[in-house]
Amino acid sequence: MRKRIAEMDASGLHIETDSAATSDWHVGAPPDDRAQEAARRRGMDISGQRGRQLTPQDFETFDYILVMDETNLANARRIGDQLPAGRATARLRLLLDYAPHLGIREVPDPYWSGGDAFDEVIDMIEAAVDGLLTEIEQEKTLQ
Repeated sequence: MRKRIAEMDASGLHIETDSAATSDWHVGAPPDDRAQEAARRRGMDISGQRGRQLTPQDFETFDYILVMDETNLANARRIGDQLPAGRATARLRLLLDYAPHLGIREVPDPYWSGGDAFDEVIDMIEAAVDGLLTEIEQEKTLQ
């Protein structure tokens, strides 16, 4: 997402991103080596990222909370529900809702898959990010 934002930076949009999990399994850990390699092949360095867990405050800080699958959607909803009513302002959605042309709603977990699974997941994520950024640009135009 950061790469796509940098590529369109001239649009005048101010977009901040972060990454978080709905569980604490990998807090403080870097991305999987295979994910790092797949990203590196596309000119992205994700080696400095470290896992963190989604917090209720993220629902006040960010405009969008995007998750990979229905399990994470339910987990994120529970985290956001820890805030008092009306304080969670982020739009909580499945990431692939922004790439309906893919015909799937959940990003598959490439961890247990072989071959090009990490590259295929990056393809899906990039398609969804493009859709999201298009929506953000359109909303800004309407304001």
